[in-house]
Amino acid sequence: MESLIASFFLIFIAEMGDKTQLMAMTFTARFKASQVILAISAATIFNNLIAVTAGSLLSGAFSLSVIKIAAYALFILFGFWTLYGNDDGKTGAEKKVFINPFFTVAIFFCISEFGDKTQIAAMTLAMNYGTPFIVLAGASAGMICANLIGITIGVVLGKKVPAKIMKWASALIFIIFGLIGFYGIFNTKFDFTNALIYELILILAVISASFAIIKINKRKKPVQAAN
Repeated sequence: MESLIASFFLIFIAEMGDKTQLMAMTFTARFKASQVILAISAATIFNNLIAVTAGSLLSGAFSLSVIKIAAYALFILFGFWTLYGNDDGKTGAEKKVFINPFFTVAIFFCISEFGDKTQIAAMTLAMNYGTPFIVLAGASAGMICANLIGITIGVVLGKKVPAKIMKWASALIFIIFGLIGFYGIFNTKFDFTNALIYELILILAVISASFAIIKINKRKKPVQAAN
């Protein structure tokens, strides 16, 4: 019982204000809340299962830096996708997506959480208590509850804030997290000056891509109006 309570509260506290909680909030601007909840729950259980059973083996088999690069690239790409999507005036049921929402959110969370502090904490708790499945239950429940708070905030904001503002805010959050993550990688690989140069180049590339997407969206509107 102690390991269950400790796992729940430690992971819940660690997840509060974490990037994935903010991602849960912003995903509700793109998908239905029920889809986001199911996907995050599945991804959370899967990631914590890895942490408490075979986390150390997987960490040795795959380069953590490569996984982090993939995760931060996904942040930026999802930000672009959010900008590109033309959902103004549409309800959640009318939004068109090219990838299944469940798998989109679940895969995104799995990659972004791999090697994160909450997964490492779950692994450490399992080692300390020697009860991996009880820790799995507590850690998963704590993370899901924390993300439910983010989803609830996202739903409330979605009802009160115009869809266009939510769309831009969501895209901005994803892109900023991606840029911050890449700077962390550059900072470990290069000296400060070179890391800053690479980060500025990436920022310029992101800004250029964002303007290109905005232009494409403007060209789409007359075509959609004609149809």
